[in-house]
Amino acid sequence: MAELDVVIRGATIVDGTGADRFRADVGVKDGRITAVDARLDGARVIDAGGLVCAPGFIDMHAHSELAVLADPDHLAKLGQGCTTEVLGQDGLSYAPIDETTAPQMWDAISAWNGRPEGVDLSWRSVGEYLDRIDQGTPTNVAYLVPHGTVRMLAMGWDDRPPTEDELATMRSLVATGMEEGAMGLSAGLAYAPGMYADTDELIALCAVAARYGGFFGPHQRSYGAGALEGYAEMIQIARGSGCALHLTHATMNYEVNAGRADELLKLVDEGLAEGLDIGLDTYPYLPGMTMLAALLPSWSIAGGYGALTERLAEAATRSRIVHELDEVGTDGANGVPVDWSQIEIAGVARPELRRLVGTTVADAARASGKAPAEFYLDLLVEDDFGASCLMHVGNEENVQRIMLHPNHSGSSDGVLHGDRIHPRGWGSFARYLGHYCRELGLFSLEECVARLTGRPAQRLGLSDRGIVAEGAAADLVLFDPETVDARATFAEPRRQAAGIPYVLVNGEIAIDDGKRTDALAGKSVRRRA
Repeated sequence: MAELDVVIRGATIVDGTGADRFRADVGVKDGRITAVDARLDGARVIDAGGLVCAPGFIDMHAHSELAVLADPDHLAKLGQGCTTEVLGQDGLSYAPIDETTAPQMWDAISAWNGRPEGVDLSWRSVGEYLDRIDQGTPTNVAYLVPHGTVRMLAMGWDDRPPTEDELATMRSLVATGMEEGAMGLSAGLAYAPGMYADTDELIALCAVAARYGGFFGPHQRSYGAGALEGYAEMIQIARGSGCALHLTHATMNYEVNAGRADELLKLVDEGLAEGLDIGLDTYPYLPGMTMLAALLPSWSIAGGYGALTERLAEAATRSRIVHELDEVGTDGANGVPVDWSQIEIAGVARPELRRLVGTTVADAARASGKAPAEFYLDLLVEDDFGASCLMHVGNEENVQRIMLHPNHSGSSDGVLHGDRIHPRGWGSFARYLGHYCRELGLFSLEECVARLTGRPAQRLGLSDRGIVAEGAAADLVLFDPETVDARATFAEPRRQAAGIPYVLVNGEIAIDDGKRTDALAGKSVRRRA
């Protein structure tokens, strides 16, 4: 055997399948695991005594499209052992686009990804974006065709059903994205313009993804008052299209849903019983995070942010929006009247507004002498709709019940841009291992690792990732099961996870004794024909 590039010596192997742990050396050569054996030698030997060697963690829901290009360190993910990220989430991302929609998309999700300097946005297609990834990134990248982006290309920001020609255009765009390597179709049914789609439109597009063996990963219409109806619609789409369904960031939020997780799981289990392919992922925290503008009623954003700004200048229309926010509950706010004391300003685009970061809308409005909804609308316009927010609306009982489902996978839903980001971007996988596995004993270490590696790899159709085995890609993480933990907090969200000293991506050491190397070994992982 030729000399190995890296040998991980004396590790406890938790291989990603859920099988019992065992002791072995792991040999790596040319980006692959070439041996899992009793005693190996190589050019670089890592003493892994007392450490677990597991497959690199797979983030089933990430928002790193620009971060993997603009931030070569990318410690948020590498520092917690994440080696593959699934991007293109929530129906809004940067491909496919054209000369008209490119600047619109840049603005539409600036609250998620910012506007980093030095990122060449010259790609237009899914394939071109993945080709750019293949030039070298910190982590591997899988991509979902974003429904809202496709809809914007075909018919703009209109709040109406598509014509036959427009639907044909969307179907063609989804097919092209799948042929270029996308893993499936995402949707953001709480975000314009994707929220304007009806069930039939989504069934038609999911049928295209199904033809290529892809899956549907929706941010559904509601996680509050209409949560169960929203989940039922997603299952109906899977049934009608024949497409596999993966319920992203599956939650049951707000007081209206306290203790109701079993009702969601009953819907999932009934779908599984009839033969549907259904999985789900969750992030291991209570608050959610999104763009501040997401709370608005869908009708108010028809035509885009320019049209919204004009509507806000009309007294009667503005009063209608305020009434829906405060009294009725908008579709954007999950059908629940907004409790402004639960909405924390997490990031802003304009430097002069940074004084507001970390305060709730209720407190900031009080200091300004305005009513909360009025302050909120003024802030959106003043900040060019670039603000993000934390939403303190979760329920711990629901979180734990949902993550125990046998088809569950881990995710972060990590937004990495903003002054006061959610700690899940830097801490989710370490929190699963430290808090939910070691401290609470919610599942065994073998089962926890499987939920973060082998199970998501199966959903993505990646037979050579998510497992420690000969021939697999050498995406590996070494962690101390006694000390691994999330150090990121809401006060200090950008703190590297503890207890994860080594991470390899495609055989190259990306985290070495807790420190970032200069390796950029990530590449695109594409749907195989």
